[in-house]
Amino acid sequence: MRCITRIVLASLGAAACGAAPETRAAAAYAAPVAVVAGKGGAVLYVAEHGAWAVAALERASGKVLYRTVLEEPPAALALAPDGTRLYVAAGGLEGRVYVVDAAAGAVRGAFAAGHTPSALVAAPDGKTLYVCNRFTNDVQCLDLPSGKETARIAARREPVAAALTPDGAVLLVANLLPAGPADGAYTAAEITVIDTAARAAVEPIRLPNGSTGVRGLCVSPCGARAYATHVLGRYQLPTTQVERGWMNTNAVTVIDAARRAPAATVLLDEVDAGAANPWGAACTPDGAWLCVAHAGTHEVSIIDRVALEERLRKAAAGERVTEVSAALADAPNDLAFLTGIRRRVALRGNGPRGICIAGGKVYAAEYFSDSVGGVDIAAGARMDAASFPLGAGAPPETGRRGEMLFNDAALCFQGWQSCASCHPDGRADGLNWDLMNDGLGNPRNTKSLLFAHATPPSMITGVRASAEQAVRAGITHIQFAVRPEEEAAAIDAYLESMQPVPSPFLVGEAGRAAAERGRAVFERAGCARCHSGPLLTDLRLVDVGTGRERDAGVALDTPTLREVWRTAPYLSDGRAASIRDVLTAHNPGDRHGKTSDLRPEELDDLAAFILSR
Repeated sequence: MRCITRIVLASLGAAACGAAPETRAAAAYAAPVAVVAGKGGAVLYVAEHGAWAVAALERASGKVLYRTVLEEPPAALALAPDGTRLYVAAGGLEGRVYVVDAAAGAVRGAFAAGHTPSALVAAPDGKTLYVCNRFTNDVQCLDLPSGKETARIAARREPVAAALTPDGAVLLVANLLPAGPADGAYTAAEITVIDTAARAAVEPIRLPNGSTGVRGLCVSPCGARAYATHVLGRYQLPTTQVERGWMNTNAVTVIDAARRAPAATVLLDEVDAGAANPWGAACTPDGAWLCVAHAGTHEVSIIDRVALEERLRKAAAGERVTEVSAALADAPNDLAFLTGIRRRVALRGNGPRGICIAGGKVYAAEYFSDSVGGVDIAAGARMDAASFPLGAGAPPETGRRGEMLFNDAALCFQGWQSCASCHPDGRADGLNWDLMNDGLGNPRNTKSLLFAHATPPSMITGVRASAEQAVRAGITHIQFAVRPEEEAAAIDAYLESMQPVPSPFLVGEAGRAAAERGRAVFERAGCARCHSGPLLTDLRLVDVGTGRERDAGVALDTPTLREVWRTAPYLSDGRAASIRDVLTAHNPGDRHGKTSDLRPEELDDLAAFILSR
């Protein structure tokens, strides 16, 4: 076992824990991402992504009982059914699941996982742990207590949340992003459905058109319903305004667990107040309430589940339940659907992500304020929120403040969206958007912002000379706001600080060997003429014949190939689902590299090399 456990009985001091330099830098902020309640609810366990640690808090007082430092940043937690062990997903390319003694905080072991394990679910019988590996796009089934892998099941794209039906028969897995091309009439993320007895995925659940950024998933205690939180992009409209959810709305999709199909999608926004970036979701043990965290507006929604189900039942029967909704099909466009059956409570902290229920309260991991917030759930309870600090509360340096602003819907008129609504984690949402910076009627696929400041010009047709210009234009024309210059400068600093994630195509000897063979094919096909230098771009605008309709003959930006494995779909209009499609189906006349004479195995190696960058 390669982890070293250190337990500190108060706030963590980087020098005291003797961490490596990169760990000490990360530990400036706790940056909590997940919180779970211990058995009985007296203790809360918190995954501190920034501090590379797990903390145990006394729920009544917020006192830190212990803090266990790991060798990698944690992303998710799961408690064993008997409450004695805490499973912690952590790490990147070679992820691990740590087994922590819940009472003492000592690490008792670690299991191998895939690339960036991001969600964990323990089976009710305590015999299996399900691990969602975000960048290898799969779910591991680990035998407990041995940690031996018994199955690995493919998910769709970036599985980041999961929930199990109470009987343990079905595992639902939330995929963060849409998969496939983006130039058709339907583009949306999916819920992977896994039959746990068969250890196999069955027909997935398709979320509504425009669904992306699926961050939260929970199942009702009775097992009849599941709830997925996500952004609902109105990408088929030109981005001429933001009012009334014209660009992005924020939703929860109610899933009929028995039919394994959506029952309805309801909006979490109000007519003049967006509820940006819904994240964690949880039901109270009695099933009376559904709670949702809003990472962009720093709130929790507390929804009366009984009243919601009654409203859905009436709408399904054709009864008018609001001025807008007289059928379930109306709900995804009804900004008043939850009026009267939902409370929005402002948190004291910033950036709530994962949530849990304990002692009649909902608790949220407040990522940017290094704290855990708590709100009373019961009807008639006070609307005040408490907040427990996890550390000294060091003021954020410029890049950290920029990350906070990038994720903050306060920059947007009426809070409808943040920069992260279209650029989750600074990357791309998988949708095409018809932005106003280059005219109407030419939707473009969202670009990752990694290395944007190092690879001018910006935007697909280079209409912004630099990323600095693009950031300021985005605040004005996408957020529809006027903000201080120092906020844009802080966002610049954040974007410039982003680092590429190692490619999953480098996992295993076979993948590395294919990528190395593909290097020579990359040179021979002429790809290196444009995709050159350390960032694999010559920074030029070039017409390589991939433009269609209004873009026919238009010179387009040569994108960096760094982290290109993460940015599908490809080409300016997102019509290529894979890099192999770029090299074959969408390369007329070999203008985008000489690939027509390559053998299938050479094409595979070339794609492997590109995707390994």
